[in-house]
Amino acid sequence: MPDPFVIGVVTGVTPDRWVRVWRERMLDVPLEITAVDDVAAALRTRVRMVFARLPVDGMDASEVHVIPLWDETPMVVAAKDHPVKVFDAVTEADIAEEQVHPGWDDGVLDIVAAGHGIARMPQSVFRATGRRDLVARPVSDAPPSRVGLVWLRDDADPFVAEFIGIVRGRTANSSRGEAAEPPPPPVAKAKQKAAQNVQPARAGRSKPKPAPRAGKRRR
Repeated sequence: MPDPFVIGVVTGVTPDRWVRVWRERMLDVPLEITAVDDVAAALRTRVRMVFARLPVDGMDASEVHVIPLWDETPMVVAAKDHPVKVFDAVTEADIAEEQVHPGWDDGVLDIVAAGHGIARMPQSVFRATGRRDLVARPVSDAPPSRVGLVWLRDDADPFVAEFIGIVRGRTANSSRGEAAEPPPPPVAKAKQKAAQNVQPARAGRSKPKPAPRAGKRRR
């Protein structure tokens, strides 16, 4: 059996649907999922690809390929009795004077839970912490973070191309070189729509008879 194909994931990211497809399709190639903190360092080891937050720290854009996947809701995290708990969401102005602790490791969360300042993180990261001594609310006017699939430009591993195909939704029988069938031209679309809107004549309905001509009036 070949060595496992290794995919890294940052905190909060769950690539389960693509992992499931790989394991159904690539029975002879084990897939290993590993937690990653330093994406740049991980890609220079046995990790072939990483589900990471963009942009990747410590790497130039020219070094990597990226497939952007989804955006994450930015959250503010505070102690359970913090005033933010009464709101459905907050704004940047609401928390402008708060002490913000960078990061989201256990040490930072312990400080926040003790009532000393706040932390900020994507919603998926907060969910992954499982902390019940904290409260989190969306920051409605903050830019979202983005998750993408990242790999080195010079990585020629054929399994990289296979995983790209899975993420992009290719079927097991499709070729990476296949092009999608082009849509019909606008004129053909218009004719097709017009044909669909034509109502068929009702059977048995006769053509209306013309009105009789008026005769001459007798004197």
